[in-house]
Amino acid sequence: MQQISRILMKIFQRARLEKPGQVDPRAAEFTLSLLIAMYDRSGTGYIKTRSAAAALISLSGDTLLAKYRALFQFYALADGKETLLTCSALRSLLTDLNQIMSLQCSIVGEGCTLSCVEIAIHDCFHGVLNAAIVEEKFLSWLRSEPAVLLWLPTCYRLSATEMVSHQARC
Repeated sequence: MQQISRILMKIFQRARLEKPGQVDPRAAEFTLSLLIAMYDRSGTGYIKTRSAAAALISLSGDTLLAKYRALFQFYALADGKETLLTCSALRSLLTDLNQIMSLQCSIVGEGCTLSCVEIAIHDCFHGVLNAAIVEEKFLSWLRSEPAVLLWLPTCYRLSATEMVSHQARC
């Protein structure tokens, strides 16, 4: 957790330099609290770096395609010439990302019926003969907006339209 805290401080320090006045001085602290709420509910004091990275990537202000590519690169394994994502790596990724939605549902006091990770994995690997997939297959599957991750493109669309203003008068 201390390592993640140091990384967050560096990230937000750099962000404050790039965008003066736009980054809350407590952003690192708030982000760490969010990560703890998502990934350390039992209070062990330990968060997997990969889980924290998945959350930061998915909640970043980057484009959807950039997020998808970063998630693939972070969870995939280099295998000679190719980088491949295995079923177990996809399971880890989806489990980590489901913690974001799970926390959101608990905050608003609603019961969440999340799509099953195993069904999503089966869907992603449908018709694949190998034990792993390449980035294009992964991106193609994500573009179909699987139910387990439907919140990700929805949040992206909402944030992308936040700054839209129309000059029309009613």
